[in-house]
Amino acid sequence: MVNLSSDQHPRGLVGAMQRLVVSRNTSISDLVFFCLVNGPLSISIVEMKVEACFLLAIAAKLAHSAAVDPNAFKFKHYSEGPTSAKLFAAPPDGNEIISAGWKVTCDSFEPGNECVKAIDGNNGSFWHTAINNANLPHQIVVDLGLTKNVNGISALPRQDGNSHGWITAHEVAVSADNKNWETVALGAWYGGDETPKTANFETRSIRYLRLRATGEAGGNQWTSLAELKVYEAKAGPTAYNGKGQWGPTINFPTVPVAGTVDPLSGQVLVWSSYTYDNFQGSPNDRVFTALWDPATNIVTPKLVDSTDHDMFCPGISIDGTGQLVVTGGNSASKTTLYDFRSQTWIPSADMNVARGYQSSATLSDGRVFTIGGSWSGGWFKKNGEVYDPRTKKWTLLNGADVTPMLTNDARGIYRSDNHGWLFGWKKGSVFQAGPSTAMNWYTTSGAGGVTPAGKRSSSRGADPDSMNGNAVMYDAAQGKILTVGGSPSYDDSSATAHAHIITIGDVGTQAQVKFASNGMYSARAFHSSVVLPDGTTFITGGQSYAVPFSDENAQLTPELYDPAADAFTQQQPNSIVRVYHSIALLMHDGRVFSAGGGLCGGGCKVNHFDGQIFTPQYLLTSSGQPATRPVIQSVTQSDRSITIATDSAVESASLVRFGTATHAVDTDQRRIPLTLHGNGTTQYTTVVPSDPGIVTPGYYMLFVMNSKGVPSVSKTVQFLI
Repeated sequence: MVNLSSDQHPRGLVGAMQRLVVSRNTSISDLVFFCLVNGPLSISIVEMKVEACFLLAIAAKLAHSAAVDPNAFKFKHYSEGPTSAKLFAAPPDGNEIISAGWKVTCDSFEPGNECVKAIDGNNGSFWHTAINNANLPHQIVVDLGLTKNVNGISALPRQDGNSHGWITAHEVAVSADNKNWETVALGAWYGGDETPKTANFETRSIRYLRLRATGEAGGNQWTSLAELKVYEAKAGPTAYNGKGQWGPTINFPTVPVAGTVDPLSGQVLVWSSYTYDNFQGSPNDRVFTALWDPATNIVTPKLVDSTDHDMFCPGISIDGTGQLVVTGGNSASKTTLYDFRSQTWIPSADMNVARGYQSSATLSDGRVFTIGGSWSGGWFKKNGEVYDPRTKKWTLLNGADVTPMLTNDARGIYRSDNHGWLFGWKKGSVFQAGPSTAMNWYTTSGAGGVTPAGKRSSSRGADPDSMNGNAVMYDAAQGKILTVGGSPSYDDSSATAHAHIITIGDVGTQAQVKFASNGMYSARAFHSSVVLPDGTTFITGGQSYAVPFSDENAQLTPELYDPAADAFTQQQPNSIVRVYHSIALLMHDGRVFSAGGGLCGGGCKVNHFDGQIFTPQYLLTSSGQPATRPVIQSVTQSDRSITIATDSAVESASLVRFGTATHAVDTDQRRIPLTLHGNGTTQYTTVVPSDPGIVTPGYYMLFVMNSKGVPSVSKTVQFLI
């Protein structure tokens, strides 16, 4: 442990030389991390003082890094040798199929670069389409000769230093008979280097595989490919079990570490750091983003450098005006806004306190509150502050003391103020549900304040600190919050399967806590939870032992919590690991987008440049076919009264606030159940709760559900400050 002894500047700044008191068991890594984020200091070890930070400078490249699994960099795309190529992404969980006996066809080739060159095992040769009069799309089809259980491919770009033909936009389809094709993966690969690209997908028993190129790195019309590898899964396809479906995979040109759903277009916006595959060594002046349009399946990359903000590890909230507010991270003081109407990034005022790994929450008056965040910007007590979207200014709240919400993390303040479970509530307050065992109320008037709300403790005892767990407000009208999983410390810590229901009421009162069912089936940390329109909560990903940048001990069977039955139910398993740096979001059509993981640089085998779509069972029949859905034909909103016209009879409705996700935190999502009043036809009215602490200002998805519980595609409604 390390303890800082110095006066704190009201803006969170520290002097040029600080005094650090350490114990004999302080690790050198603790000192390295402190020095790198805080600068020169004087260290006292018993009676001896030494100016130490310059001695630790050789470790500078470790700045802000998490513990990394050493096995993350051991996988090679091919065997070692002059034709080997290091894999930059998570490989399929299977074995490479030997290409002997394969047959291959393609739509076009340049003489000397026939399509067989893509499966000849030689990285130096390549398939290239005709140079002239051969426009995109182009495709190559492989006949494996036998039926195989396949779960992924890797595509190696040409390796001769020429980028002509490098594939970006693409589709991967599979078939058992070369007639009926299923698209299993699509999207856009990063087009800026010659590293192998991968497409992982749920296992299919197939004989034929088709890679179709629809985009090229330089905007040209040709396609090239050095080697196409196909992977055989370790087991056959998972039978449909009546608990939802996974697929397809959406490939991205970057790791989706953070994201949101655009409430106006339904597009999914994701971002990572200053470059597509790494967060370390950042110049702190840009961020790599991508936009996926579910309507067209087009993925569009964009490097945003107009705000001088590396938005890796930020706080994220949608404010009361409907703009996305992204704070801190690698660029620890910065604030950037995203305007959904113009789809543009806008610089805003710096925070008073530099932060990274902080959480933020939208208040009942539309302002945004943030607290904590010692991952970047220095290690010290980072009290709360609020952003006013009307004035575009931050106000420090020294009375909103971070101390009561600190966890007892093994790495001290660097981790203990991370990822608060924050919920905007009534009268400008914030309820902090975790991850600390202690719960608290934060107020934002004047200089701010904090009041204990009790411990997250039930008849089964106190829940331990639960860093990298989840908290979801599944019924805001009743103040109901579900918390699941987490681990006592951020790194090298066993996760729990604990689950609790927290009920909050008036500001400042003690929260009521009970254990949820018998807890989850699986212990999880670094997982994601998404509230669904029917009030259930979908829980996916995570690992039983928390280690950043490791895919070990991954949980691949998601769960669904039903508060009406007080029961967890295991859902359809998936095959792509989602742990550290993964996200999940509810889409406007009621499906769930689950993505990301990794971002540990070139050669790392746990970089997940993809997302998957989970279709909950409420959208499927018992045989797995799409269920017939009600359709919202029109919505008329008059203040808090909403009139809904549908194409068929419906029985219930709900509002779900658009979510924002990163690092297992989504403080924006919340659900409000609605009561429908019909007039004997298919027109209904409902009245939304008037308290803005329940219906916090911002954008919401309005769903209706029929008698079978099948939800409509949502319509977007907005409640303004």
